[in-house]
Amino acid sequence: MTTQDAIRLLQRIAQGIEKLAPAPPPEIEIKSSDAYTWDAESKMLLPVKDTQTIDLSLLLGLDQVRDTLLANTIQFSKGYSANNALLWGARGMGKSSLIKAIHSHINKQNPGSLVLIEIHREDLESLPYLIRALRGWVIRRFIIFCDDLSFDTGDVSYKSLKTMLEGGIEAKPDHILFYATSNRRHLVPREMVENEKAAAVHGGDVLEEKISLSDRFGLWLGFHACTLDTYLEIVLTYAKHYKINMAEDDLKQQAYLWASARGARSGRVAWQFIQDLAGKQGKRIA
Repeated sequence: MTTQDAIRLLQRIAQGIEKLAPAPPPEIEIKSSDAYTWDAESKMLLPVKDTQTIDLSLLLGLDQVRDTLLANTIQFSKGYSANNALLWGARGMGKSSLIKAIHSHINKQNPGSLVLIEIHREDLESLPYLIRALRGWVIRRFIIFCDDLSFDTGDVSYKSLKTMLEGGIEAKPDHILFYATSNRRHLVPREMVENEKAAAVHGGDVLEEKISLSDRFGLWLGFHACTLDTYLEIVLTYAKHYKINMAEDDLKQQAYLWASARGARSGRVAWQFIQDLAGKQGKRIA
């Protein structure tokens, strides 16, 4: 075989390999919307045109955590230092609603200043790819949001999040924050820690590694089950805002019966009650 024959053969082999290689993922686009969901399979951001958002003024019983998270997010939107945040606590008390409401509130005052990206917990292993893709978009500021964050036994995807929050050799870009909600203060279940601790040579090291994930959030904001008075105040506020026609005493009584049937009192339960009542009155609320 001559040298020219060998070169042609190598060229054909290279062309064949190129055809077998998967196409590169499309370049991420973040100009068409202020909210996206992350599709880990296609490595694309899918724009959300209509976000389900409650006005910030309607989120009652959250004064301290609302003010703290709002201040942190405003700092970030203006280009100042800010912390990643973990919102933990009782179900239905407005953790994810608060994040979306603050995002909407800030963008109403300064349109386009803040982009909200939702990533699902099962896609966290693709988080490093998303961070690298957003690294060059310094003209905008991003909050990556994960709802109902927790980890099950054997799940190691928390390591991608842990490295992103702090600790990796590559610094997290200043124009990206991570907000998460969880029903747990510590994101890894106790039995998972205890099982790995029992099998480890140095069990204390395992415990420290699991707990340190929550520690890497600069803000821990606790949400607690509301009292009956707070629950009824939320119902009355919703009813006034959405023009529900009912005497206050009757409204309170029906709201109390609704919560008793559900076995829970929360902002979510109050919202579900108002949705039901509005439908019965022939109204549609968003």
